[in-house]
Formats: sequence, structure tokens, C-alpha cells
Amino acid sequence: MENFQIIRSFLPKSISDADLLTKYYPALKDSDNSIRYDGKLKNVDTIRAKPRWLLSNIIPKNEESNSNYNRLRNTLSGLKLNTVCVEAKCPNIGECWGGKSQTKHQDSNINILDESNNHQMATATIMLMGDTCTRGCRFCSVKTSKCPPPLDPSEPENTADAIHKWGLEYVVLTSVDRDDLTDGGAQHFYETVQKIKEKNPKILVECLTGDFQGDLECIRKMSLSGMDVYAHNVETVEELTPQVRDYRATFRQSLKVLKLVKEFNPKLITKSSIMVGLGESDQQIFETMWELKNAGVDCITIGQYLRPTKMHMKVLEYFTPKRFELLQEIGEKVFGFKYVASGPMVRSSYRAGELFLKNLILKEQVV
Repeated sequence: MENFQIIRSFLPKSISDADLLTKYYPALKDSDNSIRYDGKLKNVDTIRAKPRWLLSNIIPKNEESNSNYNRLRNTLSGLKLNTVCVEAKCPNIGECWGGKSQTKHQDSNINILDESNNHQMATATIMLMGDTCTRGCRFCSVKTSKCPPPLDPSEPENTADAIHKWGLEYVVLTSVDRDDLTDGGAQHFYETVQKIKEKNPKILVECLTGDFQGDLECIRKMSLSGMDVYAHNVETVEELTPQVRDYRATFRQSLKVLKLVKEFNPKLITKSSIMVGLGESDQQIFETMWELKNAGVDCITIGQYLRPTKMHMKVLEYFTPKRFELLQEIGEKVFGFKYVASGPMVRSSYRAGELFLKNLILKEQVV
């Protein structure tokens, strides 16, 4: 058992002792009044060699899964649509793209239906505005350039057509940063959401956007685009942001975006994501949770940083599954997020189409 002072030492100082005792601390107790959280996340296995739970096959090996993988790759290529799955070297791509009937897993963003046999086939996340980013974050493998190719004016319509034909209920759209454009591509993003909703208003749309350099008009436009979930990632704790993200992407600017979204459209569900394993402390993770909650964020995801190439930042620590479970419990029961997805292979668009978010969105629409 741990006493209050030990629990206190692992939570942000911005939470007062009174609040901990009256609001949060009771939520961490079992019926027998014992404390389940041991307050020592740093002692839950510090691992530096890549552990077994992170070993996965990027390309599926069995014939059926490989067929699904190739089919999705060829379909998206034929539509000239980019996916973050490929460009960001997502470690879940083999499972997502090789997925088959009724299989739900932790990165299911777009549920693409196989019309020939009417079952859930595979998952992907559509990345708008090309495959070249104007920023150079040190954790990301998406290629960069100061002058990416111009936008494809037919992309919003093509994306909406493809999504409509696939018969989706929930779709995730993301994009590269386009600082070369006056509005950061906000209008292009806006038109894509609008066209999707025009073809089927019932499709739930999540958008994972950049910060648009904090431009109020761009954030307002996106907030009022008709999307259902507005996601923007802080990526890491504030202290590590200068080493992890591009110099134009600051922690405070990301918080500003998330706060503005709620001001422009209070009904929108907001979401953010944190990577771990970059050298952050437990205290810094908790402070980040506190900042996000104060910014009005409803849901967060927490996942293990994996080095995409030797040119990128090194992994300093691998969190165990148990440690991720503790972070989830603290996020939901201490900080009060509506939903926390926390796990080694969790990514920012983790289970985007799952039942929880769908029901949450539909419930808010009724209210």
C-alpha cells in the first residue's frame, strides 16, 4: 500500500492537495479502501532492448493476408491517395492492410469493405495534400521539402467518392504540414470534409490536422467544416518538444489549437496523442495530461515511440504493457479524460472507428 504523499509526488503540482483528496484520490481506491496504483511507474520494468511485444511483421506472410495487403495498396495507388500507414512507416501496416473478416485491432481507422463478400477487410488512414511535408520533425519518416508539389484540386472529390463507394461509417483524414501555402491547406482539407458529408451526412469524420501555425481563421474554418472529431497531436512533453518536433511546432501552439477548437465549436470531440520512450519523466507525462485536460481535450492516445530509421531519434526506453495500462487508468480516473488509448503499438489514430467513439459522437449529437 502507498500513502497519500507518495501518490502526491507522482502527480502535477498544479493539482492541489485538496482536489486530490476530494476529487481524484478516492477514484484510485478499491472497495476495501486499498490503493491499486503503486505510484512507481518508473519501477515497472525499464527495458532498452526491443521487447517481444513490439515484434511484428510489417508485410503479412500468409497468402490470404498478403492478398488483402496488395489489394489495398493497389486500390489506394490507383486512386492516387496517400496513406500515413506507408509514408510514416507505421508498424501496424501488416496487420491493418492484411486484416480480414470481423477483425478489429488497434489502428483501425478506415474500415474498407470488400463488396464481394461484405466483410470488414482492412484499415488505412488517408493522408491529404501529398506525401511531402514542409516540416522536419525528428521522429517522423515522411519526406520533407520547402517546396512540395502543388495540391491536386481533384483530391477532395476523389477522396469523397472513394470513401462513399467503400460504404464507410467512420473515416480518418490526416495531412502533411503545408507551410508553403497561405492557409496551410485548410481550405483543401475543409472541402474534402464537406464533400464527404455531402455524399453521406451519416459518415463520421475524424481529422488529424497540423497546427496551421496557430492561424485563427484556419482553425475556425476546420472547426466548422462538419467533422465529428478534431485531432491534433502535441506528440511529446513540453520539455522535449524542441528536440523532437520541428522548430515551428511548439507545445504551447498545439495547446492553443486545441483550446480554440473548443471555443469555435464546443460540440466537437477533441483528441491528442503522446509518444513515450524519448526520455520523458512520469511527472512530465502527468503534467502533459493536465495541460491537455485544461485545454478541453476529451480523448488522448499514448504509444511507444519506434525509431523509423537510423537517421531519426533513438529510443531511450521501452515501456511495458503494464506501465501503459497504469497510464490509461490514471488518465481516465485521475484526470477525467473520456477515453484513453494506451499501449505499445497505439498510434494517434488508434481504433478511430471503434464503437466507443461512434456512440460518444451519436450521444452528443442527440443532446
